[in-house]
Amino acid sequence: MEAGTLRGMTSPLHFTQGDLPAAAGVVGATARHQEALGRTLWPPASVTPERLARHYPAPTWHVAWRADEAVGAFSLLSSDPPFWPDDPPGEALYLHKLAVHPAAQGQGLAHALLSHAVEVTRSAGRPWLKLDTAATRSALQRLYETFGFERMGERDVFDFRVVLYRLPIPPT
Repeated sequence: MEAGTLRGMTSPLHFTQGDLPAAAGVVGATARHQEALGRTLWPPASVTPERLARHYPAPTWHVAWRADEAVGAFSLLSSDPPFWPDDPPGEALYLHKLAVHPAAQGQGLAHALLSHAVEVTRSAGRPWLKLDTAATRSALQRLYETFGFERMGERDVFDFRVVLYRLPIPPT
């Protein structure tokens, strides 16, 4: 399903929704690349299509394409009790597994992905876009903060420490 178009650095960037195999391809390539650099983000075995589908159903995935190449992906959930247990229903969309394919990194795609997540959140009528990231990931924290996310604190979830972020989404 076509969800919008942005201009990339080399060719137009367009988004589809619901393509779990393409999303898993991007997330898996990112996981393997980070592991090879000694900075394991997600264990590669945990980001197969089958494993991802357990927590992030196909309709939640948004994939960024440049021509016929999947270059980025993320999942948007309508609730996130493990990380945001006190949120009332309908308050936010929750971003997970933001990934830029290693071959496309360094082109500003993370901000393009976040911008698309903002538009999807706005279209859903949710006043907040929320996410979490590992407390040890200072580069990701800087990315979110430079985009405008507000740090909301830290929490221990599933035996690891995360930083919680939120971004207000004003209606159009």
